[in-house]
Amino acid sequence: MTLATPPLALLLDVDGPIASPESRQVAPGIIDSLIGLLHEEIPVIFNTGRSDSFIAEQVMAPMIDAGIPARAVVHAICEKGAVWFSFTAQGPGAIHLDRELAMPAAFADDVRALVQARYAEHMFFDETKRAMVSVEQQLAVSNSDYLVQQGLFDADALALLARHQLGAARLDHRYPAGGRVDYRVDPTIISTDIESVRLGKDLGASRAVELLAAQGIVPEAWRTVGDSRTDYAMADWLHHQDHRVKHVDVRPADGVPAKPYPVLTSADLGLGADVIHDDAGAAFLQAWLAAVTAD
Repeated sequence: MTLATPPLALLLDVDGPIASPESRQVAPGIIDSLIGLLHEEIPVIFNTGRSDSFIAEQVMAPMIDAGIPARAVVHAICEKGAVWFSFTAQGPGAIHLDRELAMPAAFADDVRALVQARYAEHMFFDETKRAMVSVEQQLAVSNSDYLVQQGLFDADALALLARHQLGAARLDHRYPAGGRVDYRVDPTIISTDIESVRLGKDLGASRAVELLAAQGIVPEAWRTVGDSRTDYAMADWLHHQDHRVKHVDVRPADGVPAKPYPVLTSADLGLGADVIHDDAGAAFLQAWLAAVTAD
């Protein structure tokens, strides 16, 4: 097999850098930049906690409508590595699920009932997830109101995990204290994911490298993009595997940790601190497209 060595490969979180956390949709300018990068044979891989259904609707469909190049293959690693598929101009390929990483169905049923009974005004149960159990903020609800309810929901979810005899962690806390932890409750600014501790953006990065290697593609360098501290795990994994990587944080207000690789923010493009989320993501995509087409 002849190896292809593009100068960059992009490993992109979706919520925040690509899809607006307010509308959940992807701006046309971002779609255009992604298509332009594919025309330059830059690999594009999505690494997200979102479901394959969300990616197909909000990302794949507009990319196909915009004209994915005939030879391009786009990979989507969903549910933090538990689910993955690839798509081309012709549509999606087979959906792969690691069933060992899925939450027990009985627990998912109890969370669905909990949301319906107590939290339906502020959040909904994500029926599209295959491995994780997720709830998400209702679009009509303010984020500040949602976050108040999120704390209450997370506490109830931990109690449900305990009733199912499933040890779990939320942030820095373990339940039960000192017990075995196989699952985590992972709150974000618009959702809570309940998942196996084996899932994560590092698992997604590993799958991304494998998927490109199967195509005979070994990038010279990587750019990872995210909007939370957990997204740094993809750059961490790539760095530890001796890949050249720079990470872009499109919401650095949480604080930029010290890392052994470069971390970029909108300030590195000469933009103000108020340029965050998908506005920052759009700016970086445009900058990379300009760089690879400069010659």
